[in-house]
Amino acid sequence: MAPNDSTLTPGDDGAAADDVAGRRKAVRYVVPVAVAGVAAATIGLVPALADSGDPDLPKITAQELIERIAESDTEQLSGTVKISTDLGLPSFGGALNSLVPEAEGGSGSTADPEAKLMELASGTHTLRVAVDGPDRQRLSILDETSEFSLVHNGKDVWAYDSATNEVVHSTAPEEAGKEKGKGEKLPEEFPSTPRELAEEALKAVDDTTSVTVPGTAKVAGRDAYQLRIAPRQAGSTIDSIRIAVDAKTGVPLKFTLSPAGGGKAVIDAGFTKVDFSKPAASTFDFSPPKGAKVTEADEAEAEKGLGKDFEKEFGEGFKDGAGVEDHEDVQGPNIIGEGWTAIAEFESPGGEGLSVPEDGEIPAEAQGLLDSLGDKVTGKFGSGTVFSTRLINALVTEDGKMYVGAVTKDALVDAANR
Repeated sequence: MAPNDSTLTPGDDGAAADDVAGRRKAVRYVVPVAVAGVAAATIGLVPALADSGDPDLPKITAQELIERIAESDTEQLSGTVKISTDLGLPSFGGALNSLVPEAEGGSGSTADPEAKLMELASGTHTLRVAVDGPDRQRLSILDETSEFSLVHNGKDVWAYDSATNEVVHSTAPEEAGKEKGKGEKLPEEFPSTPRELAEEALKAVDDTTSVTVPGTAKVAGRDAYQLRIAPRQAGSTIDSIRIAVDAKTGVPLKFTLSPAGGGKAVIDAGFTKVDFSKPAASTFDFSPPKGAKVTEADEAEAEKGLGKDFEKEFGEGFKDGAGVEDHEDVQGPNIIGEGWTAIAEFESPGGEGLSVPEDGEIPAEAQGLLDSLGDKVTGKFGSGTVFSTRLINALVTEDGKMYVGAVTKDALVDAANR
C-alpha cells in the first residue's frame, strides 16, 4: 500500500445464506424491509468527518496513520457520542415496525439489544460509552425521558430499558472480550462507536480506494488527524469517508460518510466529550431495578426452538424443522464486480419476485412501503423495481432476482442486464 493511498471495499455480509437461519430470513422479510436492513448493516462500513479547526501537527502519511490506529493500546475511556443517520428512508411511524418480524433468537422484550440498537439507523441519538478493558463496557442510549443501557461486566451482559422497566440478561462467551480486543465489545451486530466504525471500514481497504491525510481537526477538545477514504471507481453512492484520529492515542474520535449525491452526511458519529482515564468500577455494576421484568435470553431462545418458530410462521409443514428442504433454492449472494461498486445478486425462493405471500396479497402497510420506495425500470433482464436510499439501492426483478449495493440505479440495471 502506498504511503498516501489505500483502499476500502464493502464487506461480504451474506455468506451464511446456506444455513437454516439464512433461508428463514430470505423468505420472511418483505423486500423493502430487507433493503432497510442492508442499509443499516452497511453503517458498519462507513465512518466520518471531524469538527472544524486545524491544529498544527507533525506531518504523517496515510500508511502511518492507519498503523497508529492499529497499534493503539488504549483500553480505557469514557465519554459522550453523538450519532446522526440519514439514509433517506421515508417515515412510516409504527408501520415499519409492524412489518419487521422479531429478530432471530430475540427475547421478545423491549430491552432486547438487537432491536433497540436498530433505532440508531435513523435520526440523531446521544450515547454514553465507557470502556475498561475487554471485559467491562457500558453503552447507554439517552432519550428525553428514558435511557437504554447495555452493560458487559465479566461473564454477564445486561440490557435495560428504563421506559418499560424491562431487563434482558445473557452470558457473554468466555472469549468474547479477547476476540474483540481494545475493550470495545458492545455490540458486534451494530457498530456504534467511532473505533468500531473505523475498524470495520479499514478491514475492507484495497486498491479500489484512495486513502489520504488531507488535514487536521479539533474533536471533543483534542487534536486529531483526518483520514480520508474515497472510491477510485465511478458508480458508487459514496463520495468519501473521513475518520478523525486522536493525535496522541491513535483512537478514532469521529466519522462521517458523505454521499455522492451531496447534501447532509449519511452517517456522522463522533465524541463530543472524551476522557482516557480509567472509569470508576461502579460504572459497570448493574442489578435489575425493583419490579423490573427480567428475561433470561438463553432460556427464551431455547423455549422458542427452531421447529416451533417454523411451525408458527409457515404452518404444519415446518413442524420440528420439517420442510426446510422446500427452501433449499435460497442461494447465497453472487458478487458482481469489486470494491465500492460490488453488487450482491440474490435469487428469491422459487423465482417468486415480489409475489412472496402465498395468497398473492401484500399487506396494506407493505404495499405503501413498496409504492413509496419503488421506481419501475426495464432492460434486457425484463422489468423490475428499484428501491432506493441515499446509501444502498436494490433492484428486484419480476423473475425473482435481487441486486443490492452501494451503487447507482444505472449500475444495478447494468448488472442485471449482464
